[in-house]
Amino acid sequence: MIRAHAALSAKGRLEPFEYDPGRISAHQVDVQVTHCGICHTDVAMVDNDFGFTQYPLVPGHEAVGAVAAVGAQVDRLRVGQRVGVGPMCGSCMRCEWCEAGLQHLCPTVEMTIVGGHRGGFATHVRVSNWQFAFPLPDEIKSEHAGPLMCAGATVFTPILQYGVRPTDRVAVVGVGGLGHLAVQYLAKWGCDVTAVSSSRDKEEQARDLGARHFIATRGTDELRRAARSFDFIFCTVSGDLPWDEYVAALRPQGKLCLIDLPSKPLVVGAFGLILGERSIVGGQTGSVGDTTEMLAFTARHGIKPIIETFAMAEPIAHWNTPGRVKPDSVSFWWRDG
Repeated sequence: MIRAHAALSAKGRLEPFEYDPGRISAHQVDVQVTHCGICHTDVAMVDNDFGFTQYPLVPGHEAVGAVAAVGAQVDRLRVGQRVGVGPMCGSCMRCEWCEAGLQHLCPTVEMTIVGGHRGGFATHVRVSNWQFAFPLPDEIKSEHAGPLMCAGATVFTPILQYGVRPTDRVAVVGVGGLGHLAVQYLAKWGCDVTAVSSSRDKEEQARDLGARHFIATRGTDELRRAARSFDFIFCTVSGDLPWDEYVAALRPQGKLCLIDLPSKPLVVGAFGLILGERSIVGGQTGSVGDTTEMLAFTARHGIKPIIETFAMAEPIAHWNTPGRVKPDSVSFWWRDG
């Protein structure tokens, strides 16, 4: 039996919960969890914000731990090996997307906390296909690895998928959980990075992370004055923004990449898109290969998320407090061993 904490209904408390995962199949892996982060998506899934949560729900899709058991056809992982598990835990491995190495685009991709799967707020998490349990480089500490499995992979993937070049000028909107990693990756990639935030409160932090420039948007015309400046803009916030101004800030053929979910449908004038041959694209956690490359790049350049660590009882108590505050964008809660 696996011991966990689960929400039994929408917006419910996290309560002790046990379940039997059944016999392990040929390609599956069980991971004994030592650390697990909280992502805003965990909160949204508990609250059924997307409308498809299945209860009981065990949150946690930024899990880190040691391989506890492997299926009969798993030959590249060993019991005791340290691995990370992110938002995806399996795919069909047979469709055109999987065969092209784009498992995240598989029409039947399996998500760690979607469709009845149980996440990492537990003693163990089961991975449907062993390829989605990622060996962790020795240079990355377990307490830092959790946010990399979701936030890190989500901001790193578009760099690969959309061909960001070291000579590009790139803006990162939001210096939070996603954005503070995006700034680091893009700076180490070689880009000229501008951090964009509503105020100057995070300017010093953004520059410490690698941003060379900073734009404050509230009550200023700084964004407007940055017209035709950026080859890419990575939007890592969920707010409703003045989209036409951000499109105008792109150079011709530039891309505005949405990495977080905007709170409202986008309303964008076609004029700015058509005349500059600009585009708005989506970015998400990438393939097995993308995540593997992200971990190697992270280890090589010493990139780290900003974290806080707690014993499991503390975040559970906070989560269950009436009127709880949702996780802050640069803090992550962890389950101890």
